[in-house]
Amino acid sequence: MRRFTRRAGNVAVAVLLVTGFAALGPAAPPAAGTNQPRIDRDVFGTMPDGTAINRYTLSNGRGMKIRVLTYGGIIQTIEVPDRRGRTGNVALGFDNLTDYLERSPYFGCITGRYANRIANGRFTLDGQTYQLAQNNGVNHLHGGNVGFDKRVWSATEIRERDTVGLRMTYTSPAGEENYPGTLNTTVTYRLTRNNEIRMDYRATTDAPTIVNLTNHTYFNLAGEGSGTIEDHKLTLNASRYTPVDTTLIPTGTLDPVAGTPMDFRRPTAIGERIRNSFPQLVIGQGYDHNYVLDRRDNTFRQLESAGTVLDPSSGRVLSIRTTEPGIQFYSGNFLDGTLVGTSGRVYRQTDGFALETQHFPDSPNKPQFPTTVLRPGQTYDTTTIYAFSTAG
Repeated sequence: MRRFTRRAGNVAVAVLLVTGFAALGPAAPPAAGTNQPRIDRDVFGTMPDGTAINRYTLSNGRGMKIRVLTYGGIIQTIEVPDRRGRTGNVALGFDNLTDYLERSPYFGCITGRYANRIANGRFTLDGQTYQLAQNNGVNHLHGGNVGFDKRVWSATEIRERDTVGLRMTYTSPAGEENYPGTLNTTVTYRLTRNNEIRMDYRATTDAPTIVNLTNHTYFNLAGEGSGTIEDHKLTLNASRYTPVDTTLIPTGTLDPVAGTPMDFRRPTAIGERIRNSFPQLVIGQGYDHNYVLDRRDNTFRQLESAGTVLDPSSGRVLSIRTTEPGIQFYSGNFLDGTLVGTSGRVYRQTDGFALETQHFPDSPNKPQFPTTVLRPGQTYDTTTIYAFSTAG
């Protein structure tokens, strides 16, 4: 079942239960003289048509800072402390707009209208077939040739008692990338005093359409540009995954992870089995798979734990909670040494990982999967929280 809310007048009715992470404890009221949450803005670059791309720096006053671009809603950097209190950037990205425009493998961006893949770029809705761009071999990937990752978003600053944030908005007109319906989209980033990045995704449409939004940040908890993430220990709360064919489209089954290298139900180093001859790892050249989260709430209204990642060297821990039914684990298989990051170092295979909360790939063509159809009068409504802490 897809998570939607009905609208009464102009008011969407949705209730979320948000819990903190015990590792950091609840946020206390800031004492006099301590650093306060703040937002700063500068110009990151200029689009070919002259549009200025703003960069917003969100600081929570407790050592965490993120930078967000209006181009693609990109999270450029995420600065968090390690176990010794030393702050470092843990997000892969570029230090200039040109590389984002010309070379980015979706670093840090909002992906849509449909994150992940659609087989043959084609789906049928209410008896009408739509042909989308085939921009990933024969398949459609991340919204097409000019998806949400390549659009300029409007940003409104948010200042609340214990959080600062950005409300990013973009209206995708009917027919853009050949999707039906005008889609009014809002993605809100909030940085909390508990070192959490909360992402709220909302969208409405004037005609039946499909939608699947996520954020595509690549992480390296040891620090951006520091090398491989193969020693990071990953835990995923998923006893099943969606195996894929040779073009990375789900076959339609939900296979158990037990007894396979796909099993991360207990903390396991990402590189421990990545070069196993298991057919799914051969197809993906590593991990590039959707995991079916073990949820108690199958209405997709409650935030539940999706998993955690621990970097033993720095002690940084990333914990993920989401309302979504799935999460795509990507081990940076196609980083090939041709991209230079913010640190001035090149990115090679497995130098970063992505954990993208989502509905399943190719859902429009798989009726057995949770639906991604959005209709007039409904509100697309999902939330994901990335929380940072330390261990050891």
